[in-house]
Amino acid sequence: MPSGRTFWHKHRPFIADTTALLIFFTLTGALNERFVAGMQWDQVINARLIGAALMIPVARPYGLWRDWLLTFSGTGRLSKLLWDSLALVSFQVPIYAAIIAFSGASAEGLVKGVVGAALIMLLLGRPYGAFLNGVRRLFGLPPGGTRPMSLNE
Repeated sequence: MPSGRTFWHKHRPFIADTTALLIFFTLTGALNERFVAGMQWDQVINARLIGAALMIPVARPYGLWRDWLLTFSGTGRLSKLLWDSLALVSFQVPIYAAIIAFSGASAEGLVKGVVGAALIMLLLGRPYGAFLNGVRRLFGLPPGGTRPMSLNE
């Protein structure tokens, strides 16, 4: 049986990426659903519960996706901003559309919610990337974008 230390070392990237995604997007998703998509609070709660359940298996793959895309980034702030935003929009918007569709958004609410989420994710791509790097640092991990962390790291 593996020791707790071995388990922690092996699963640290997964736990860090999942923690960051859950905290950051539970807050921003709820604000978008309530105030942009016009969903009722019970629908928002349902969407966030579905979102949380989906974030757990996708957080680490997203972290790897982001890290890989950031290898194409230059060293400048604008380049990092653009690549972080591209990573977030390309990976998360399709997942988000499915979440709010299954949570009962009307057709109009779905369109508004997806457009709102895309705009929010364009704006939050870099702040989330910095937040993710900060959470990784708290977990004793390197920031993303310099080289992708492997699944076994």
